[in-house]
Amino acid sequence: MSSVILVHHRLHNQHLIGLLFKAPDEVVRWFGAVQAQDYLGSLWAIGMRTQNATEPAVERAVAERKIVRTWPMRSTLHFVPAEDVRWMLRLLTPRVLARSQTRYRQLELDDAVFTRSRRIFEKTLRDRKCLSRGAIYKVLHEAGISTAESRGLHILGRLAQDGLICFGPREGKQPTFVLLDEWVPTGKEMDREAALAELARRYFRSHGPATVHDFAWWSGLTVADVRAGIALAKSILTEDRINGQGYWLPLSATIKSHSRSTAHLLPAFDEYTVAYKDRSMLVDPACLKLPDPVRSIMGPAILINGKLFGTWKRTFDNKSVVLSPVLFARLNPREQRALDNTAQEYGRFLGLPAVMK
Repeated sequence: MSSVILVHHRLHNQHLIGLLFKAPDEVVRWFGAVQAQDYLGSLWAIGMRTQNATEPAVERAVAERKIVRTWPMRSTLHFVPAEDVRWMLRLLTPRVLARSQTRYRQLELDDAVFTRSRRIFEKTLRDRKCLSRGAIYKVLHEAGISTAESRGLHILGRLAQDGLICFGPREGKQPTFVLLDEWVPTGKEMDREAALAELARRYFRSHGPATVHDFAWWSGLTVADVRAGIALAKSILTEDRINGQGYWLPLSATIKSHSRSTAHLLPAFDEYTVAYKDRSMLVDPACLKLPDPVRSIMGPAILINGKLFGTWKRTFDNKSVVLSPVLFARLNPREQRALDNTAQEYGRFLGLPAVMK
């Protein structure tokens, strides 16, 4: 396999080209988890892979409890399928919590603080109440629990990783928190081996071709657990090699040729860029002379034919969304048309005309 074919496979498997999904929850279920620390960006990450998507439609999937935003891995927010949230938390959060112990001690957060906070949350949020972060911090403060110096965020993260709370619907522009067992009363149950196999299957079908270390980076699992997951899912996976490095992908993957130019306006931390330990093959050769092109790809990125070709930002005026691209090299006419088309798709997602400046 060449690096060109690898990129082509990833574009298809990530559903950036080819068939789009019919609903936002299908996207999240395909990936297993979609990074969501940048909330508005994550809505577009899901929307750009969904047919006729709009921003309100993706938010409805949250309000209808089809997808859940929480901290399942790497201490980073993700959207996960509602039915999968519990087994993912059980599989992925123990290592996160173990790595957090030093920071907890620095912030004087011990088991007593977490236990008191749990009881407060159980009482305050029961009967399907939802509260913003500020409102929850006020409740903690009134109970004598300080939220200063990021203590509040660590308390929220810990109780989410314990499976007590998750994010609920937004109130205006503010996220809220709810009790997980009230928000999503039921879900799938899996033992550890089944969970490792399922996560490996979902990761490599949606992100492949990818390496063992890519999967370990994305999931936060040990390399030993990653190898165990691959072995358990091996009947549906195959391995190919580039420069002696093994890359795993779905056994059933069939990629049609795609000759026309493609362009994508990726949000920050999109799965196409963030989900790999080695991102060097995603950088166009014309951009390699930049001071830190691999770091650039973690922000809002312009892809041309699957490779980093620039960055972008958005602003709003009274009637439109204004997109400001910074290109690292000149586009040919076909590439420019592709970029103009994806800008219009983004505008339709937001329900506004898109203006490129």
